[in-house]
Amino acid sequence: MNETIEVPKITKRILKSIVKDEEKTARAANLVYVTDQEPGIERKKKGDKFEYYFNGKIINDDEELLRIKHLVIPPAWTNVWICKKENGHLQVTGYDIKNRKQYKYHPHWNSLRNHTKFYRLLDFGKVLPAIREQLEKDINSPELSLKKVLAAVVKLMERTNIRIGNNYYEKTYGSFGLTTLKDKHVKFNGHSVTFAFVGKKGVSHNITLKNKKLAGIIKKCRDIPGKELFQFYDEEGNHQSIDSGLVNNYIREISNADFTAKDFRTWSGTVQAFLALKSIGCCDTQTETKRRIVEALDTVSEQLGNTRTVCKKYYVHPLILSLYESKDLEKYMNELDRIENSNNKIDLTPEEKIVLKILESN
Repeated sequence: MNETIEVPKITKRILKSIVKDEEKTARAANLVYVTDQEPGIERKKKGDKFEYYFNGKIINDDEELLRIKHLVIPPAWTNVWICKKENGHLQVTGYDIKNRKQYKYHPHWNSLRNHTKFYRLLDFGKVLPAIREQLEKDINSPELSLKKVLAAVVKLMERTNIRIGNNYYEKTYGSFGLTTLKDKHVKFNGHSVTFAFVGKKGVSHNITLKNKKLAGIIKKCRDIPGKELFQFYDEEGNHQSIDSGLVNNYIREISNADFTAKDFRTWSGTVQAFLALKSIGCCDTQTETKRRIVEALDTVSEQLGNTRTVCKKYYVHPLILSLYESKDLEKYMNELDRIENSNNKIDLTPEEKIVLKILESN
């Protein structure tokens, strides 16, 4: 990518205004909003290499070819479309070996979307009960269908904070997430299920969940022939595996919005940070306040399996930490003790209700 393209500093007001508008997001990142319906560069196989064409003419320009090389397009992708503009928000589309459409975005687009995710969190919290309601419906469907398995995976993600995973990390680093787990990674003990696997950054995980319904679904998935854990039966009765793309598309469908597994992770990290700070309590000195924030972030990092720095940057809403520093979080901590827990599975928990109130009020 051309290093002269820079993401400008974005104010909170602008971030809030662009969170639901992809064209505005692109402009805010000094990018051009594009689609793969526009004329683009075509990739053609020649021997053991690729040639690139635009408008039927081969591309020989070294700078253009270097830009394409830096996009690191998987060789197995077919029907590859490459954006002619180096400042296009979408740089590449193609189809993987399972004929699933894949996307590569400009790094500045990805960076800005990471920033806006905190401003999406309020909307996510509001729609979360509706998401959970649909999850319950799909989990209770009689057949081991795609939706039933996807609902179980999302519920597991909520309960355990296990990453969604993807095939790239499995093949490149030998690390696993929910969608890439194998039968060998799971063991059952009554209504309890234990996941033992190596995750991102080579971290070993050993996570046990006690839930009769989820354990039953996972056991049925494991009993399907094949080494992949999470599989389903299609309409023809054939067993198929799932992937992160299917999970994220399912989340978008049931939320009726552009939410993904990362939003669940950010919500969880933010709620866990609030609970950790409440448990630690408030203090008087600035030095002690900073120390306690570090302690809370360490608690979140244990829950999410990320480093403290990554949790603070990507998974804990900065508002929670700033309110703690200014002593304004204490009133919300005290309010939590007065909220009764609901027995309804789809409702927000008391701590989630407080976090939602914080996001609405600030």
